[in-house]
Amino acid sequence: MISPNLRFTAYLPVICCLFFLSFGAQAQQISKEELIFLTPEWKGERFSDGRPKVPDAILDRMKLVTLEEAWAVLKGENFKHQYADGWMTINPDSVLVGRAVTATFMPGRPDVHRVIDDRGHNRDGRIKSQNAWTIDLLVKRDVYVVDQFGLKEDGPTIGDNLGNSIFAKTGNGIVYNGALRDIDGLKEIGGFTSFFRTYHPSHHLNNPDGALNTTLVGINTPTRIGDAMVIPGDIVLGRDGGVIFIPPHLAEKVVKVSEVVRLRDMFGHQRLREQKYTPGQIDNRWSDEIEKDFSQWLNDHIDELPVPKEQIQEMLKNRTW
Repeated sequence: MISPNLRFTAYLPVICCLFFLSFGAQAQQISKEELIFLTPEWKGERFSDGRPKVPDAILDRMKLVTLEEAWAVLKGENFKHQYADGWMTINPDSVLVGRAVTATFMPGRPDVHRVIDDRGHNRDGRIKSQNAWTIDLLVKRDVYVVDQFGLKEDGPTIGDNLGNSIFAKTGNGIVYNGALRDIDGLKEIGGFTSFFRTYHPSHHLNNPDGALNTTLVGINTPTRIGDAMVIPGDIVLGRDGGVIFIPPHLAEKVVKVSEVVRLRDMFGHQRLREQKYTPGQIDNRWSDEIEKDFSQWLNDHIDELPVPKEQIQEMLKNRTW
C-alpha cells in the first residue's frame, strides 16, 4: 500500500501544473482575485496584489518560535505538509522570518519560454531576464521562495549580484530549491540568512535560441518546496536547518502558543534551580498550587519577560495556558 505522504509527494507536481494552467491567462503572475480565493481563512490586511500581510509585530515575535512549537500547532490544525529540510545554509545560527513571495521554474522549453518572454516584454513591460521578474516584486520583510526543481549544473539563477538586490529590497534571505553560485559573496551580505539545496560554480542558461535550462511558469502562484505546498503570504520560519511555512491565518496562534510554552519553561526551570519543586512535579500536569504560583510569577515579572505585556495580561485574564 502506498502511504498518504508518498501519494501527496507524487501528485504535488501535477497539482502545481494544474495551478499553472489555470493561471495561464495571468502571464504567470497570479491575479489578485485568485490569490484571495486561495487564502479564504485570512481576514486581515493584504498587499495590493491580494497577498496576505501578516503584521510586522507578529513577524518580530515569530523569531523566537521553535520549529517544534510551530509544527505542533500546524499539525493540530491538520496542516501536515508545511515543513522541508535537508538544506545547505548561509548564516546557519540565524533565524529567517518573513512573508513568502514565490517563483516556480520548470525545465527549459524553448517554445513556452519564447512566448512567456514576448508577453512579459511587450505587454507587461518587463525588460530583464525571467529570473529577475519575481525579484522586482519584493518588498521589506519578504522571503523569496523558489522552486527550481533541484537543478544544479548550469542552473544557478542567484549569485552575489541578485543576492545583494534581494537583500536590499527585503532585508532577508531566500529559500531556494536549487543551486546557488558565488557563495563567498553571498556570505558577505550580513543578514542574508538563506536555505538552498546545493552549490555549483556554473551560471544559469537562459537563451531559448541556444542554451536554455529553465522557464519561469509561476509568479506568486502556489509552489512546491520539498513536500510542502507554499502559498504566497505564508510566513517562512527557517532555523536550525529546517524551514516551515505557516499559513497566514495561523501565524498569530503559532506565536501565542510558543510564548505560553516559553514562559512556562522559564518558570519551571527557575523553580527547579530553586529546588522548590521536583522534576516530576514540573514534567507532569501541574497541580493547582503550581498553577497559582505560575500566575503570581507572571504578575511579579510582567515587565521583565520576553513576551509583550499585553499578551501576558490576556493570558492571566483568560488563563489561556
